[in-house]
Amino acid sequence: MKSNLKIGLFGIGLDTYWPQFEGLKERLEGYLKVVENNIAKIHEGVVNLGLIDNPESAFEAGRTFRKEDVDIIFLYVSTYALSSTVLPVVQRAKVPVIILNLSPEASIDYKSFNKMTDRTKMTGEWLSYCSACPVPEIANVFNRTGVKFHQITGMLHNDEEAWTEISEWVEAAKVANIMAYNRLGCMGHYYSGMLDIYSDLTQQYAHFGGHVELIEVDELAGLRKAVSDAEITDRVALIQKTFDVQEDCSEAELKRAAKTSVALDKLVDKYQLGSMAYYYKGTGNFDNEDTISSIIIGNSLLTANHVPVAGEYEVKNAQAMKIMDSFGAGGSFTEYYAMDFNEDVVLMGHDGPGHIAIAEGKTKVRPLGVYHGKVGNGLSVEMQVKNGPVTMLSVVEKANGKLMLLVAEAESVAGPILEIGNTNSRYKFPIGARNFVNSWNSFGPAHHCAVGIGHIGSKIEKLGLLLNMEVNKVC
Repeated sequence: MKSNLKIGLFGIGLDTYWPQFEGLKERLEGYLKVVENNIAKIHEGVVNLGLIDNPESAFEAGRTFRKEDVDIIFLYVSTYALSSTVLPVVQRAKVPVIILNLSPEASIDYKSFNKMTDRTKMTGEWLSYCSACPVPEIANVFNRTGVKFHQITGMLHNDEEAWTEISEWVEAAKVANIMAYNRLGCMGHYYSGMLDIYSDLTQQYAHFGGHVELIEVDELAGLRKAVSDAEITDRVALIQKTFDVQEDCSEAELKRAAKTSVALDKLVDKYQLGSMAYYYKGTGNFDNEDTISSIIIGNSLLTANHVPVAGEYEVKNAQAMKIMDSFGAGGSFTEYYAMDFNEDVVLMGHDGPGHIAIAEGKTKVRPLGVYHGKVGNGLSVEMQVKNGPVTMLSVVEKANGKLMLLVAEAESVAGPILEIGNTNSRYKFPIGARNFVNSWNSFGPAHHCAVGIGHIGSKIEKLGLLLNMEVNKVC
């Protein structure tokens, strides 16, 4: 969840105005300060370069933004300015640009304005409301020079819609920054024959940045051997406190899971991992099998602590889970379980780790005699995602190898679930269960996705624009 996001901010004006219209520059600088203060409430780390009013200061501003390593620039259009004053800033900075076309008030006070007798003062007053004037010029030049931009039109004050948009852009930029520096661990190997989850790791670098660390299961098993009895006792106490441990869970299995959990934390610390994908058969090697078959509790604790872990070596879904978690929405590993046509809901969940921080009530721990389709046995988690609005996200690898984001918003609803020691929830979609399944599947995602709480589709769409990724929203 650590982010070193830096936000660039500048306003624009025309230096020939200042000697002509007394107080105009100071007034516009005051508006820019309002923008800076409001953005700083969303995220600290705003680099405000003030009003840029000529080409010379524009080149200097571009150099400063590059030196400061800003991730995104907000261009506050305070009054008319020449596009030659704007272009050098963003060309040098080479980061996404959000144009803020924010009027200082809802409208000019026409009566008071027209009662003014000094034509010069009237022009100065008008110029303080003139933010919309240069935006077409700026957009034209940006388009013709290949500068990608997005715009927000509204008011400086008392405009919830505009400031919600600004907040979402900041949040999306923060997530893009987290992904750019995230260290993803890949431990083990793919689930043999599950062709949809196979992925080109270089494309993960190309779209998100970050670093992928390939890790041997033997290393986790080795760390596990060094775990002390005291560490195991402390971790068992944490598990008992965090989960609703069922009576049929043996003390031996709890200790086995606790030992692996401690080792996982040491592995994460060693490689400074922000997420992980894993799978390993573990047959023929007792230490490895003992480690992997006791991994679910530890991975669930990691997932709840902002290090999401995806099973079945589903790298793309580890990325989706990290995105959801970075937005503060959670991000639990899930797939179709069944459809309930009577209630028009889709049952979705998964075996293995769950995001216990977004569970409805306390997550249960149950013993399993066998993991379905997998080697081993041990403790597993059973949870339902909190009732209320949810968002689903899939990172999809297309036929051309490029990645896209697939999004759907739904509701997690109460009702019976399958009490089989897995994560499991009931989801109701605004387009209906049948239409959702057909539409979602038509984009060719892998059968896994990440689910998080809240409706954050608009934020994910903005993230896609910042990352230059295609985004498709099903509902």
